[in-house]
Amino acid sequence: MRLHSHSLPIRLVSQACGSALRVMFPGQISWFRATGPSVRFTRRPGLNGEGRQSHGLRLAAILGLVSLTGQSGMLGGVLGDQTAMGQAIITLAEQETAPAESAADVSKAAMAQEPVQEQALKPVKASEPNEKVSVQSDARALSRAFRQAARAATPSVVTVYSYGQNLDKPADNDDAEEIPPGDETLGPTPPPKSEDDGFPLTGLGSGVIVNLQIEPIAGESQEADNSVAGYWVMTNNHVINDARRVVVQLPDETELVATVVHGDPDSDIAVLRLETDLTLDVATLGDSDRLEIGDWVLAIGSPFKLEATVSAGIISAKNRALDRVRRGRLLQTDAAINPGNSGGPLIDLEGEVIAISTAIATRNGGYQGIGFAVPVNQARWIARELAQFERVRRAAMGIRLAELNPKNAKKLSLPTYLGVLVYQVIDDSAAQRAGLQNMDVILEFAGQRVRKPGALQEAVERQPVGSTQQIKIYRAGEELIKEIVLAPLEDPTAVEGGAEEGSEEEAAGK
Repeated sequence: MRLHSHSLPIRLVSQACGSALRVMFPGQISWFRATGPSVRFTRRPGLNGEGRQSHGLRLAAILGLVSLTGQSGMLGGVLGDQTAMGQAIITLAEQETAPAESAADVSKAAMAQEPVQEQALKPVKASEPNEKVSVQSDARALSRAFRQAARAATPSVVTVYSYGQNLDKPADNDDAEEIPPGDETLGPTPPPKSEDDGFPLTGLGSGVIVNLQIEPIAGESQEADNSVAGYWVMTNNHVINDARRVVVQLPDETELVATVVHGDPDSDIAVLRLETDLTLDVATLGDSDRLEIGDWVLAIGSPFKLEATVSAGIISAKNRALDRVRRGRLLQTDAAINPGNSGGPLIDLEGEVIAISTAIATRNGGYQGIGFAVPVNQARWIARELAQFERVRRAAMGIRLAELNPKNAKKLSLPTYLGVLVYQVIDDSAAQRAGLQNMDVILEFAGQRVRKPGALQEAVERQPVGSTQQIKIYRAGEELIKEIVLAPLEDPTAVEGGAEEGSEEEAAGK
């Protein structure tokens, strides 16, 4: 870009933002008008009565903030035969061209700007050495944190290949994580068919090796081959759904066939069992309940078969709901998640797994800045259930819930988000036997304060079926405590024993 002062060119180092700039320094007011790739410079008479000057003025625009070059960021210009070394203020003008101004108007404007002049000098000064060191130090510290977290977690991340999915279903079924076709395929090419049975390769995803700390089931034989270790891989259900054969590729490209495969469509979590005499790296599971919006996270996986790919982002939101994941709430992140990332871990800066990547919001099939992951506290419970019982045993009370949002709370004359509203109790259900009624408000379940239906649902379903739990409810201005024996989700009326209907007591300290 060039500046023109009538016939004399003035060079501008970098294009400034805005349509007009006003430059003020002792005795002078100047206007720069941006017109496409050029800027026109007009000198107006200042307080000293001098007319237009024909000498050049050099400007520097750095990082979009225009500052004047010279000594320590000051104005270094030539006016007539003398050098004017003065501090300048550059402000963006709202209008494209400057209005006509008299000497008096200029004087008033200059006087009005004087208090601002001292305050506005600071942003355009060259950065102090200490500030530069601080910024660089912070950036390096964050970079080191990324490196250390990735180094700790990457050895436990695997690539999952699924063979023979949906062979008996229509071709438009999109449950599986599909392989990008043709030239879009980037990473190492896996075998197009499984070696033993010839099933075609139909899906690709990621996974993470974890220790589920499963307790032995009472009465079952615990005999095992001590020479073979068993490992569990956590991934997404849609990665392995309906697969005839699942192969896990380790970071060193060793391939192991999964001996056990179990998935839960409602949560989109699945587990794979690996049996090997190799010693495998196991990831550390963190605590997703401690996450806050804005926390840094890293996504690790095999997007487009590019294994061990690491991308960085933050937690963008919590408690998101998707139709695909019917049970549970998700974390939202802007860390890059693409086809092939599904089932891979989302880790914190400690290198601990805090979620399992599961889906993206997109209009073109690829990353657009919005990804979703299952919180690890939820995924861990589901994985344990699948590994131990081959299914997820969910408990239920037999009620339909509503949120006490401002609209509903106003209709019922109740405080907003006081608790979770019971708007229907199923006949003969666990809730009815415990004495719950329509329009009760559940305040606490098993000692946990609840305000939203999703939180209550998760708290209930993770309790053992048949266990007795305390509920604190609000009814007709009173707080009451009741006991409920939880039923299975499949049949909320299947309750054995439990509290008698109507048994209740007033809550202490109501």
